[in-house]
Amino acid sequence: MPRHRQFASSALLQKIARHSLALVATVLLGGFLAAVLVRLAPGFEVDERQLDPRLNSESVHALVQARAAPHNIFSFYVRSLERAIHGDLGTSISLGQPVSSLLRERAPLTLRLVALGLILSWTSAMALGLSAAWLRTTAYDALTTVLSGTFLCIPAAVLALLSVLWNLPGALAIALIVFPQVHRYARNLLAKAYNLPHIITARAKGLSESRILFWHVVPVVAPQLLAVAGVSVNIAIGAAIPVEALCGLAGVGQLAWQAALARDLPLLMNVTILVTLVTLLANSSADVIGHVLRSQQA
Repeated sequence: MPRHRQFASSALLQKIARHSLALVATVLLGGFLAAVLVRLAPGFEVDERQLDPRLNSESVHALVQARAAPHNIFSFYVRSLERAIHGDLGTSISLGQPVSSLLRERAPLTLRLVALGLILSWTSAMALGLSAAWLRTTAYDALTTVLSGTFLCIPAAVLALLSVLWNLPGALAIALIVFPQVHRYARNLLAKAYNLPHIITARAKGLSESRILFWHVVPVVAPQLLAVAGVSVNIAIGAAIPVEALCGLAGVGQLAWQAALARDLPLLMNVTILVTLVTLLANSSADVIGHVLRSQQA
């Protein structure tokens, strides 16, 4: 194997190892911080169900004991990790069901919503960005910029409410939240790429637009777009929480909202770990793939 390939493979392995270590450390730290914040939240040891007059003293005492169990948050977190290694994520305080079952039941809906939202947002953002770069018309470029800027100014909760009022799918609301973030960056990247000297020369020589796009533009912007793709996954997952909560969609986002309102420590801690893990995997994968593409170009 040539020396430069050995160096590239070694650098890739080192990058993967660094990302793996950072992922494990961040996930563990994120779960611990979530547990600390929930434990220190005002009214954590108070359960609204204690006000139910139908409960007897034993039931009220059981509710108090369930809230008072994680008194030492560090030892509680360590024991939770030990149980998680054996597949036990604990039991939700507010819902009374195993956390693993709740996540397993609700994760497919959230994954489907996020995936469809990302596909819709990226398709529309790239279509508008490419058409603006090809046409080079000031009016059209201004129109697309105003469109993305308008959606950028609308809060995610408002878009979720509008999707409920207009009976629109939740994936479309997520797409409208992600779209302006992707479009603005993709539009700038494509405009800059189409103004590069070798692409201007290729167009002057009569090359077709499709050949210019796939052979000259895409290799230039692919690493940067991959970085944006990783960030867009984070945005889509964050948008899923208000969308699912307001639209009544039984996914992980709605579960996180319910856990936060109920100060459900086992549930909220595991949801935080899951969301952190997914977002870090998306960012790390985008970074590693971008590193491979840059190495091939070099």
